Amino acid sequence: MSGILDLLNSDLGKGLVSNLAGQTGQDTNKTGDLLTMALPVLMQAMNRNAKASPEGADSILNALNDKHDGSILDNLEGYFNGGVDASEINEGSQVLNSVLGPKQANVENALSQKSGIDAGTVSQILKMATPLIMGYLGQQKRQNNVTNSSDLGSMLGGLVQGNSPQQEQSFLESILDADGDGSIVDDVAGMFLDGKTSSKDNGGLGGMLGDLLK
Repeated sequence: MSGILDLLNSDLGKGLVSNLAGQTGQDTNKTGDLLTMALPVLMQAMNRNAKASPEGADSILNALNDKHDGSILDNLEGYFNGGVDASEINEGSQVLNSVLGPKQANVENALSQKSGIDAGTVSQILKMATPLIMGYLGQQKRQNNVTNSSDLGSMLGGLVQGNSPQQEQSFLESILDADGDGSIVDDVAGMFLDGKTSSKDNGGLGGMLGDLLK
């Protein structure tokens, strides 16, 4: 299974980054870098929730079955045209709160420190991006015939592992458990970005991770 960051290397992902940057007045490269760090964190958080209890897995499966079938991705321009609808932003907020729980503010602050985007805008970007990410997960669910919690865990784990060696997964656990001072994240988020090629290079955003931990 391909990793979640391969989404950012696709035409869909590039459109997502460009539109999010335009909606928030941010630099496109900074927005892409933010999502490069944020998407694996969200996948790992969902994977943790799915593994923690049957209720957690059922909650994610129900959301993918009921609300996020992937059709939202069929009209990306329509999603952003005239500004993202308040109902979608509210949906993104609810998903983030469910996935990250009390760690949400700490995660957003840490991502802000590393990306150079203020925490309020980080929160705004994540809220707008999350319904689309859930739509992508809905697509993956159908393509991989995911019908139960075990299959869901395999899918989510595969989306993380597709881009992330074991050491990076330890980082993803650390950022989710960070106490908000940013120290752990600042040290290890550099594994994703410091010294890596830009999105203009052949590897694209997903390619940033190709030479990690050498």
